[in-house]
Amino acid sequence: MRTIKYLALIALSLTAAHAQAQTNPAAELLREIIRIDTSNPPGNEGAVAEFLRPRFEALGFEVSVIETPAAGKAHFIARLRGDGSKRPILLAAHADVVGVERDLWTEEPFGGDIVDGYVYGRGAIDFKGGLAVFAEAVMRLARNDVPLARDVIFLAEADEEGGAYGTGWLARNHWPLIDAEFSLNEGGWIIKRRNSDDVRYVSISTADKFMLSLRITASGHSIHSSMPRPDNAIFALARALSKLSEYDGGVQLIPITRQFFETLALTAEEPEKTWFEDLVAGTDAARAAQADRQIGVDPLLRAFTRNTIAPVILEAGFRINVIPGTASALVNFRLIPGTDVAAFIEEIRRVTADPAISVEILTNDSQEAALASLQERSRQLPSPEDTELYQALAASAREQYPEALVTSYLFQAGTDAGAWRNRGVPVYGIYPYPIDQDDLSRMHGNDERVPVQSLAEGTEMIYRVLVDVAGRGP
Repeated sequence: MRTIKYLALIALSLTAAHAQAQTNPAAELLREIIRIDTSNPPGNEGAVAEFLRPRFEALGFEVSVIETPAAGKAHFIARLRGDGSKRPILLAAHADVVGVERDLWTEEPFGGDIVDGYVYGRGAIDFKGGLAVFAEAVMRLARNDVPLARDVIFLAEADEEGGAYGTGWLARNHWPLIDAEFSLNEGGWIIKRRNSDDVRYVSISTADKFMLSLRITASGHSIHSSMPRPDNAIFALARALSKLSEYDGGVQLIPITRQFFETLALTAEEPEKTWFEDLVAGTDAARAAQADRQIGVDPLLRAFTRNTIAPVILEAGFRINVIPGTASALVNFRLIPGTDVAAFIEEIRRVTADPAISVEILTNDSQEAALASLQERSRQLPSPEDTELYQALAASAREQYPEALVTSYLFQAGTDAGAWRNRGVPVYGIYPYPIDQDDLSRMHGNDERVPVQSLAEGTEMIYRVLVDVAGRGP
């Protein structure tokens, strides 16, 4: 009898989860694409493209699946035609995800299960949730026969999380398919207040930090492990990383981050309100430093006030009885736009100074070519706030969340928006669903999840943006 009751409870739970998803098309779409494992490498984004193809074609979209030189890796492009009186709008979302440490998940990472009002699975936040919301909003235009003044292009990308065939490759080889007046991508956040479903602020990213990866290598003497020498490469690397762990280049506020903290000050209670004000003012060094320490407890807020440092991979050794001759750390830096990359690398060399240590850009190109590319990336200007898309997104956010403030934002992680920004196309970023700090902490981590209700709200918000920006009006 107990077993029967238990099975009945499971069946009831599954039925409730199914009902939640059925009344929320974006949630159901997200569940299905989470079940397509697109962990990159290898990616397998072509499977998402083939999954999406019949859904868009049935609604009258012109569909292109762009195969890359890598087997199974493809970009999906769907275009809904307007009358051509305005240039297209593009919505871009990456279909690949990072891998998982499966043993550390309590839910199936590729199951797309709904548990306690959340869709769980790798990519739920980054960025299959956004893909589902963007796709559902775009398809709703077709279902509702909205007259369009401009083409609406939906792009599900490959290789955003890393690889050779991302949007840069796509733009070089198929630019006419993704050329647009402006684009919507991942980026800013819709953040809830602590212990509440109320939205505190909506941030729309107009610029991204950019990624610099360095290989820090220590050299020593390779010898039998029974006869260690002072010039041990692993110890030398450990000393260099220890120095790096204590290094902090300090706060660097650019206009976007100043505006963001000024907005947060308007939504904050004391003592947070004063911290934000002191950080932006910077007139009292001691108060600004105290504010930085307090604000920096939040990893998200700390991340876009400074250039960040994160060792991610260690490489050393091949046998237990051999001291290796080299040891390397791959270190990921996220830099604020405007950073002099050459000067920053020299600063890292100074911090880790040791004759046994070398520092190089992690690249398949020459060091000179890689540095030139990074310097160009650093010089990219933020997308302007006076475009139709930014204004419509801000207005729709205010309509959806009237209690929240809307602000521009420097995205702390970086995106693949450079493919458009390099060509003068403004790009704006948002994760189109309200989340809290607990949800945010799971991104690229364990038990990634997104609220079912947030997906519905995000779909409504993005649909209004598209009607406003792309529709012909009455």
